[in-house]
Amino acid sequence: MMQDQQTILIIEDEERIRRLLKMYLERDGFTTVEAETGESGLALAVENDYDLIILDLMLPTLDGISVCQEIRKTKSMPILMLTAKGEESDRIQGFEAGADDYVVKPFSPREVVLRVKALLKRSHGSEHTNISNFSSDVLEFKRLKIDNNAHRVTVNNIDLTLTPKEYDLLYFLANNQDHVFDRETLLKEVWQYEFFGDLRTVDTHIKRLREKLGQADEKAAQMIATVWGVGYKFEVDEE
Repeated sequence: MMQDQQTILIIEDEERIRRLLKMYLERDGFTTVEAETGESGLALAVENDYDLIILDLMLPTLDGISVCQEIRKTKSMPILMLTAKGEESDRIQGFEAGADDYVVKPFSPREVVLRVKALLKRSHGSEHTNISNFSSDVLEFKRLKIDNNAHRVTVNNIDLTLTPKEYDLLYFLANNQDHVFDRETLLKEVWQYEFFGDLRTVDTHIKRLREKLGQADEKAAQMIATVWGVGYKFEVDEE
């Protein structure tokens, strides 16, 4: 295997879907490793390093949410969740467990490959675009500090535990203070999605981000403001 090849772990109990994903990913130059149960997939994820994990939500015995939670205790690689459920509660549960993105079944294999590429592009520092070229490595406000070198967010000196996408979204907004972004732009800049993507993904991440900020300081949560009919912006209360 070439050293620069990226390896994707596919945790999916349906053989047909595993084979389909394997075919499309390997056609695009990726190396794939397969697991058909949550237990075997978790063992592989803990014991090895992968560039990205594709994880089915509805796995027998040990479900995808549990697998994701366990992986996140020790690993930070991107996780793309596959789900037959599209309700907001399921998306929130997946994101809360540590997933970076999700695709609802039935899906287009090409869309999955594009989302995989977008997540990988965002997670590898040397390949970042736009969002990576931030003007400051440390953003500091009255209640909030974002240290991009340490990938650390603190509110009133309290460390927050954010998923990779929650961090990316917060940092992008904070680095563009008072600039209003619509959902399409945020998908393009933060998720690297240009021609597809569920706009509710942005809303779900904003909701979770506000909740986590608000647990430390309610005024910190208010820094992420909704501009009705347009989108979101980061604003600082001068008081």
